This record gives sequence, C-alpha cells and structure tokens, in this order.
Amino acid sequence: MSQDLPKIHFWPNFMTAGNLFCGFYAMLLLRHDPAPPEVYKAIWLILGACLFDLFDGRIARAIGEESPFGREFDSLADIVSFGVAPAFLMHHLVLDHIDNDRAGWFIAFGYLLCGAIRLARFNCVAAAAPTGKPSHDFTGCPIPAAAGVICSISLLLDDFSAKQIELGPWRWCLPGLLVLLSFLMVSTVKYPSFKGLSWRTKRTIPWFIGAITLAAIVAYNTKIMVAVLFVGYLFYGLVRPWVSRKWRRELEEDPDEPNEEEDESPA
Repeated sequence: MSQDLPKIHFWPNFMTAGNLFCGFYAMLLLRHDPAPPEVYKAIWLILGACLFDLFDGRIARAIGEESPFGREFDSLADIVSFGVAPAFLMHHLVLDHIDNDRAGWFIAFGYLLCGAIRLARFNCVAAAAPTGKPSHDFTGCPIPAAAGVICSISLLLDDFSAKQIELGPWRWCLPGLLVLLSFLMVSTVKYPSFKGLSWRTKRTIPWFIGAITLAAIVAYNTKIMVAVLFVGYLFYGLVRPWVSRKWRRELEEDPDEPNEEEDESPA
C-alpha cells in the first residue's frame, strides 16, 4: 500500500534551501588550503545561513504552515551549515596547527557530534510535544547560535586582508570556545526561542528608539555588533534563570499576550 508523499510548503523550505546552500558553498571555499579572502567569505556565508534559518521558521509560523517535513529538512540543513562548516573552519584556522593533530580533529568532531545530538534531541521533543502553542524555550544552546559565536569571534581576531591569517595569541581561545559550545549544545540550559515575538509585537517608545540605535550601530560596525549579539545571546542563556520573570517576558515575548506559568527552576 503506497503512502502519500508530504507536500512541501514553498517559502519556508526555500529559506531552508538557502541555509543549506550557504553552508555547502562555505565548505567549498574552505577545501584544500584557502587564502584569507576565501576564509572571510566562508565566515560570512555561515552567518548568512543563520539569517536564512531565522526566517524559515518565522515564515512557516506566520503562514501557519509548520510541518514535520520542514522540521526534518531544517535539521539536515543545520548540521551542514552550523555543524560541518564551522568544524571545517575551526580546523583550518587553529585546530590543524595544534602540536597533537589528533587532538585538533577530535575537538572538531566533538563539536559536530554534539551539534548532531542537539538537533536529534530537538526533533524528538518536537515530535512528542502536543500540537498547539510552540515552546518559548530551547533546551541547550541552538546550533545556529553556536556557529554564530564561532564565526563572529573569528571575524574579530583578524581582518583576513593579508596573505596570511594572523590570529595572534587569542587564537588559542577558539579551541576552548569550541569545547564550551559543544557542552552547552547538549546541556539542559534553557535558551529563549523568541517565538513569542512577531510582526504584531508592540513595544514602548524607548524600546523603539533602542532598536533603531542598535540597527545604526550594526550598520556602522557590523563585525563588532554581530559578535556582541551572538555572544550576548550565549551568556544570556547562562544568567537567564536569575533574571526576573518580568524582564524575561519583556525581552522574549509579546507583553500583550496572555501570561503563562513558566518553569522557574534553574537549568
């Protein structure tokens, strides 16, 4: 007895395909021994994949077309763009230069493995969850955020305009950062999904002015602000259990929506 094939909703999955394309192209640029400009492009491609990943879920929820197919497709794209590609990037920049080469590839594989476990766990939880209002929390650091931290920090350490990449002594913080991100992805630390925010979300005038100011700063010094946004999200998840419910609701949700009971236990 034949089964009906799932229907594919165009726009959300088009965004996911863009995510996958960015990750694949980044890996093509990182193959063999790329010059600094190619590494620079690969970093921005991974960050571009983060944008596609942000929009695919938003579009799916906006048009009411979330589906099991979209969830699985998104995870497959994520493991390429935010798992394999950042592992390739870190191996090329720093891990390949560690005295013990086995330690380098083991750290890179550990990051990839934890990212795959993180995505598999997310899909299992999402499949078992009752239909209705989506959860406002992620369990563990989302893999796009982890990739964004890696790429944004790498951008700050070198301008990638010379013939050689010179990351200086700070390069040795990157392997430690990769290990930390690997642990956070499979941890039970709760990170906000910001699914409670939408185009209809209302904010006060000070919030509006702050958003415009932030956009202006991003446009003026993109590299620094990208790092601030990703690193800020990473550490916000760590201090979030001690942030008051009022401030968490103000930052993460639409204040006009009915309030729901939250689990206040620390992650």
